[in-house]
Amino acid sequence: MSTGLLRPTLTLLTGGALAQALPLLLGPWLARLYSPQEFGTYHLFAAAAANLAVVACARYEFALPLAADAQQAGVLRWLCLMLLLATTLLCALAGLLWSAWAAAAWPAWLPLAVAVLGLVSLATLWATRLQHFRALAVARVLQHGGGAAAQAAAGVAQAGVQGLIVAPVVAGLAALLALRLPLGRPAQATRAALVDAARQHREFPLLNTPHAFLGALQDTVTVALITATLGSAAAGAWGLALRYLKAPATLVGGALSQALYPRLAAAGGVTAEARHTVRQAMLTLAAIAAPLVVGLWAFGPQLFAWAFGERWREAGELARALALYIGVHFVASPLAVVTMAWQAQAWALRLALVGQLSFVLALVVGLQLGSLAAAGWVVSLVTAAYFGWYFLRLARWPLADPARGAV
Repeated sequence: MSTGLLRPTLTLLTGGALAQALPLLLGPWLARLYSPQEFGTYHLFAAAAANLAVVACARYEFALPLAADAQQAGVLRWLCLMLLLATTLLCALAGLLWSAWAAAAWPAWLPLAVAVLGLVSLATLWATRLQHFRALAVARVLQHGGGAAAQAAAGVAQAGVQGLIVAPVVAGLAALLALRLPLGRPAQATRAALVDAARQHREFPLLNTPHAFLGALQDTVTVALITATLGSAAAGAWGLALRYLKAPATLVGGALSQALYPRLAAAGGVTAEARHTVRQAMLTLAAIAAPLVVGLWAFGPQLFAWAFGERWREAGELARALALYIGVHFVASPLAVVTMAWQAQAWALRLALVGQLSFVLALVVGLQLGSLAAAGWVVSLVTAAYFGWYFLRLARWPLADPARGAV
């Protein structure tokens, strides 16, 4: 990893480590405070909220690092806020309908959850543009670490599913305070300026929004399929396993992507140096992922039963089965920003559609075999082939200017 990328990555990595340490340490306690059924209901809600929040700003927030100047960035920020407001209002109606259908109060939290997640995404990209890496690190600690602490407090108070849902919302609000996103309307944000900014960066709603939505939809469909096939307790086991297994990707991958994106965007295209940076990132991530995969294969069920209690051993069997998928996902997670910076979102969308369809079909086939572990093994085999081809394509991506030579 290059020196210019190392310092901001380490800053974000430090904050990310603190952010993930508390949830991981509190996880065994949370698994005893809440039942697998409660976790299953929470993960269904969280997946739906994330699915909507990820496209609440039509992905215009990801254009912020590409904005030509501060004025254009301010216009984009206001455009995102207006879109988020409209999405939140629609979610309020959806939440009421869901609450009536489920005959429960917890779905009514949907609009607030979507609004907070959308604001955190916007504030994160705003801080990324300004390279406020320390604020980003603090916000991650407050959002992820604070969310787990609040869930523990809610569990002690026997708040049940509503406690699991409200706690991350409160933590997200704390993260927003740390990021200090400006909420006022800039003077230059006229109607004409908003329309112009929307048109200039239209590839984000047209290409990146369906990409992001379908990626989040994969999680929503996954939890729904497991709940429908094996019950909410199985969905809880899936959610707990993925929460722990994807923690390293959230920690390392999130820090690397936030440092990598502005660096690749500043390169102005696919240069030899930019492609070399991406190759170095892939190799570094693969070296970290390999021991994780081997460890899960060897000790997954025993570790989960020891840490969370015997009733969560099924989650450990699933962890062993998903180990290969977790390894390739760990490498792929921070690389999503590469195709944004290289203006290859149309290609990324087509590839993502193939990957998401393959994942869901593999899950369906595995569930028909009658267990979560079987589904995990099928998913691992299919996704390993898919991501392997993806890594090869990025490593051999054509240079924008052939005269600059190949790496």
